[in-house]
Amino acid sequence: MEKITRIAIDGPVGAGKSTIAEAAAKRLGFIHVDTGSLYRAIGVHCKENGCDVYDDSAVFEHIEKAGVDISLRFTEGEQRVFVNGADFTDKIRTPEASMLASRVSANPRVREFLLELQRSFALNNSVIMDGRDIGTVVLPEAEIKIFLTATPEERAKRRYDELTEKGAKTDYEEVLNDLNKRDYDDSHRASAPLKRADDAVLVDTTGNAFEQSVEEIVGLINEKFNR
Repeated sequence: MEKITRIAIDGPVGAGKSTIAEAAAKRLGFIHVDTGSLYRAIGVHCKENGCDVYDDSAVFEHIEKAGVDISLRFTEGEQRVFVNGADFTDKIRTPEASMLASRVSANPRVREFLLELQRSFALNNSVIMDGRDIGTVVLPEAEIKIFLTATPEERAKRRYDELTEKGAKTDYEEVLNDLNKRDYDDSHRASAPLKRADDAVLVDTTGNAFEQSVEEIVGLINEKFNR
Protein backbone atom coordinates (compact mmCIF):
# COMPACT_ATOMS: atom_id res chain seq x y z
CA MET A 1 0.00 0.00 0.00
CA GLU A 2 1.32 3.44 -0.92
CA LYS A 3 2.42 5.52 2.07
CA ILE A 4 -0.09 8.20 3.10
CA THR A 5 1.44 11.68 3.17
CA ARG A 6 -0.17 14.62 4.96
CA ILE A 7 0.84 18.19 4.30
CA ALA A 8 -0.59 21.03 6.40
CA ILE A 9 -0.70 24.58 5.10
CA ASP A 10 -1.86 27.31 7.47
CA GLY A 11 -1.91 31.06 7.19
CA PRO A 12 -4.02 34.21 7.34
CA VAL A 13 -6.84 35.21 5.02
CA GLY A 14 -5.77 36.21 1.52
CA ALA A 15 -2.39 34.48 1.68
CA GLY A 16 -3.34 32.32 -1.30
CA LYS A 17 -3.42 29.08 0.68
CA SER A 18 -6.24 27.42 -1.22
CA THR A 19 -5.21 28.35 -4.76
CA ILE A 20 -1.54 27.56 -4.14
CA ALA A 21 -2.35 24.32 -2.30
CA GLU A 22 -4.72 23.25 -5.08
CA ALA A 23 -2.11 23.85 -7.78
CA ALA A 24 0.61 22.08 -5.76
CA ALA A 25 -1.69 19.11 -5.09
CA LYS A 26 -2.40 18.70 -8.81
CA ARG A 27 1.32 18.77 -9.57
CA LEU A 28 2.07 16.16 -6.90
CA GLY A 29 -0.98 13.92 -7.36
CA PHE A 30 -2.41 14.65 -3.90
CA ILE A 31 -5.97 15.52 -2.87
CA HIS A 32 -6.43 19.14 -1.89
CA VAL A 33 -8.74 19.83 1.07
CA ASP A 34 -9.79 23.44 1.66
CA THR A 35 -11.13 23.38 5.22
CA GLY A 36 -12.16 27.04 5.17
CA SER A 37 -14.96 26.11 2.79
CA LEU A 38 -16.55 24.00 5.54
CA TYR A 39 -16.83 26.99 7.88
CA ARG A 40 -18.06 29.19 5.06
CA ALA A 41 -20.76 26.64 4.27
CA ILE A 42 -21.93 26.52 7.88
CA GLY A 43 -21.96 30.32 8.10
CA VAL A 44 -23.97 30.71 4.89
CA HIS A 45 -26.38 27.93 5.86
CA CYS A 46 -27.01 29.60 9.23
CA LYS A 47 -27.59 32.97 7.61
CA GLU A 48 -30.00 31.50 5.06
CA ASN A 49 -31.99 29.86 7.85
CA GLY A 50 -32.22 32.90 10.13
CA CYS A 51 -29.74 31.65 12.72
CA ASP A 52 -27.66 34.35 14.48
CA VAL A 53 -24.00 33.47 13.85
CA TYR A 54 -23.03 35.58 16.88
CA ASP A 55 -24.97 33.27 19.20
CA ASP A 56 -22.71 30.25 19.67
CA SER A 57 -25.37 28.10 21.34
CA ALA A 58 -27.94 28.92 18.65
CA VAL A 59 -25.48 28.01 15.88
CA PHE A 60 -24.66 24.62 17.33
CA GLU A 61 -28.28 23.94 18.22
CA HIS A 62 -29.21 24.75 14.62
CA ILE A 63 -26.54 22.37 13.29
CA GLU A 64 -27.70 19.57 15.57
CA LYS A 65 -31.47 20.04 15.28
CA ALA A 66 -31.42 20.61 11.55
CA GLY A 67 -29.19 17.56 11.15
CA VAL A 68 -26.79 19.54 8.99
CA ASP A 69 -24.74 17.20 6.83
CA ILE A 70 -21.62 18.71 5.25
CA SER A 71 -19.59 16.79 2.73
CA LEU A 72 -16.77 17.36 0.28
CA ARG A 73 -16.81 15.78 -3.16
CA PHE A 74 -14.02 15.82 -5.68
CA THR A 75 -14.72 16.09 -9.40
CA GLU A 76 -11.66 15.93 -11.64
CA GLY A 77 -9.54 17.22 -8.78
CA GLU A 78 -11.89 20.10 -7.94
CA GLN A 79 -13.32 20.24 -4.44
CA ARG A 80 -17.02 21.00 -4.13
CA VAL A 81 -18.90 21.57 -0.86
CA PHE A 82 -22.37 20.17 -0.21
CA VAL A 83 -24.77 20.95 2.64
CA ASN A 84 -27.64 18.49 3.00
CA GLY A 85 -27.08 17.45 -0.61
CA ALA A 86 -27.10 21.01 -2.04
CA ASP A 87 -23.99 22.35 -3.77
CA PHE A 88 -22.80 25.43 -1.84
CA THR A 89 -19.48 25.84 -3.70
CA ASP A 90 -20.32 28.98 -5.65
CA LYS A 91 -22.31 30.79 -2.98
CA ILE A 92 -19.53 30.61 -0.35
CA ARG A 93 -16.99 32.60 -2.39
CA THR A 94 -18.11 36.06 -1.28
CA PRO A 95 -16.76 38.62 1.25
CA GLU A 96 -19.89 38.05 3.39
CA ALA A 97 -19.27 34.29 3.45
CA SER A 98 -15.70 34.99 4.54
CA MET A 99 -16.84 37.07 7.51
CA LEU A 100 -19.51 34.51 8.43
CA ALA A 101 -16.81 31.81 8.36
CA SER A 102 -14.62 33.86 10.67
CA ARG A 103 -17.48 34.14 13.15
CA VAL A 104 -18.61 30.50 13.21
CA SER A 105 -14.99 29.26 13.22
CA ALA A 106 -14.58 30.96 16.62
CA ASN A 107 -17.24 28.63 17.99
CA PRO A 108 -15.42 25.70 19.69
CA ARG A 109 -18.41 23.37 19.25
CA VAL A 110 -18.45 24.02 15.51
CA ARG A 111 -14.73 23.31 15.32
CA GLU A 112 -15.25 20.05 17.21
CA PHE A 113 -18.17 19.18 14.92
CA LEU A 114 -15.92 19.51 11.84
CA LEU A 115 -12.72 18.04 13.29
CA GLU A 116 -13.30 14.36 12.51
CA LEU A 117 -14.65 15.18 9.05
CA GLN A 118 -11.40 16.98 8.25
CA ARG A 119 -9.22 14.23 9.70
CA SER A 120 -11.12 11.52 7.84
CA PHE A 121 -9.86 12.80 4.48
CA ALA A 122 -6.27 12.28 5.61
CA LEU A 123 -6.78 8.70 6.81
CA ASN A 124 -6.68 6.98 3.44
CA ASN A 125 -5.47 9.67 1.06
CA SER A 126 -2.34 11.73 0.62
CA VAL A 127 -3.56 15.28 1.15
CA ILE A 128 -2.53 18.89 1.11
CA MET A 129 -4.91 20.41 3.61
CA ASP A 130 -5.11 24.14 4.19
CA GLY A 131 -6.76 26.22 6.87
CA ARG A 132 -5.98 28.07 10.09
CA ASP A 133 -5.23 25.25 12.54
CA ILE A 134 -4.22 22.29 10.39
CA GLY A 135 -0.66 21.95 11.65
CA THR A 136 -1.55 22.78 15.24
CA VAL A 137 -4.86 20.93 15.78
CA VAL A 138 -6.28 18.99 12.83
CA LEU A 139 -3.13 17.21 11.61
CA PRO A 140 -0.46 17.82 14.26
CA GLU A 141 1.46 14.78 12.98
CA ALA A 142 1.59 16.01 9.38
CA GLU A 143 4.87 15.16 7.66
CA ILE A 144 5.26 18.73 6.41
CA LYS A 145 3.81 21.89 7.94
CA ILE A 146 3.91 25.21 6.12
CA PHE A 147 2.82 28.64 7.34
CA LEU A 148 2.00 30.70 4.26
CA THR A 149 1.75 34.46 4.57
CA ALA A 150 2.27 37.86 2.92
CA THR A 151 1.94 41.47 4.06
CA PRO A 152 -1.63 42.64 4.84
CA GLU A 153 -1.40 45.18 2.01
CA GLU A 154 -0.43 42.56 -0.54
CA ARG A 155 -3.07 40.13 0.64
CA ALA A 156 -5.72 42.86 0.47
CA LYS A 157 -4.62 43.80 -3.05
CA ARG A 158 -4.92 40.19 -4.20
CA ARG A 159 -8.38 39.86 -2.66
CA TYR A 160 -9.47 43.20 -4.14
CA ASP A 161 -8.28 42.15 -7.63
CA GLU A 162 -10.06 38.80 -7.28
CA LEU A 163 -13.34 40.47 -6.32
CA THR A 164 -13.23 43.13 -9.03
CA GLU A 165 -12.43 40.44 -11.61
CA LYS A 166 -15.68 38.76 -10.61
CA GLY A 167 -17.54 42.04 -11.11
CA ALA A 168 -18.02 42.81 -7.41
CA LYS A 169 -18.14 46.50 -6.50
CA THR A 170 -15.74 47.02 -3.64
CA ASP A 171 -13.10 49.39 -2.28
CA TYR A 172 -9.47 48.49 -1.54
CA GLU A 173 -9.48 50.21 1.86
CA GLU A 174 -12.65 48.36 2.81
CA VAL A 175 -11.05 45.05 1.79
CA LEU A 176 -7.91 45.89 3.81
CA ASN A 177 -9.95 46.82 6.89
CA ASP A 178 -11.97 43.61 6.65
CA LEU A 179 -8.77 41.60 6.25
CA ASN A 180 -7.15 43.22 9.30
CA LYS A 181 -10.26 42.50 11.36
CA ARG A 182 -10.29 38.90 10.17
CA ASP A 183 -6.59 38.54 11.06
CA TYR A 184 -7.26 39.86 14.57
CA ASP A 185 -10.33 37.68 15.11
CA ASP A 186 -8.63 34.53 13.80
CA SER A 187 -5.48 34.97 15.89
CA HIS A 188 -7.27 35.99 19.12
CA ARG A 189 -10.11 33.47 19.26
CA ALA A 190 -10.08 31.19 22.29
CA SER A 191 -10.54 27.98 20.29
CA ALA A 192 -7.71 26.89 17.97
CA PRO A 193 -6.42 30.37 17.10
CA LEU A 194 -4.43 31.01 13.95
CA LYS A 195 -0.74 30.59 14.74
CA ARG A 196 2.37 29.10 13.23
CA ALA A 197 3.16 25.60 14.48
CA ASP A 198 6.56 25.34 16.12
CA ASP A 199 7.83 23.02 13.38
CA ALA A 200 6.19 24.80 10.42
CA VAL A 201 8.26 26.27 7.60
CA LEU A 202 7.50 29.98 7.09
CA VAL A 203 6.85 30.90 3.45
CA ASP A 204 6.33 34.61 2.74
CA THR A 205 4.90 35.14 -0.74
CA THR A 206 5.05 38.95 -0.72
CA GLY A 207 6.11 40.05 -4.19
CA ASN A 208 5.80 36.57 -5.66
CA ALA A 209 3.94 35.76 -8.84
CA PHE A 210 1.48 32.90 -8.31
CA GLU A 211 3.64 30.33 -10.09
CA GLN A 212 6.67 31.29 -7.98
CA SER A 213 4.73 30.49 -4.82
CA VAL A 214 3.55 27.16 -6.21
CA GLU A 215 7.12 26.27 -7.22
CA GLU A 216 8.36 27.09 -3.72
CA ILE A 217 5.76 24.87 -2.05
CA VAL A 218 6.31 21.98 -4.50
CA GLY A 219 10.06 22.36 -4.04
CA LEU A 220 9.78 22.12 -0.25
CA ILE A 221 7.68 18.96 -0.51
CA ASN A 222 9.93 17.31 -3.08
CA GLU A 223 13.02 18.14 -1.04
CA LYS A 224 11.49 16.60 2.07
CA PHE A 225 10.72 13.34 0.28
CA ASN A 226 13.74 13.34 -2.08
CA ARG A 227 11.43 13.27 -5.09
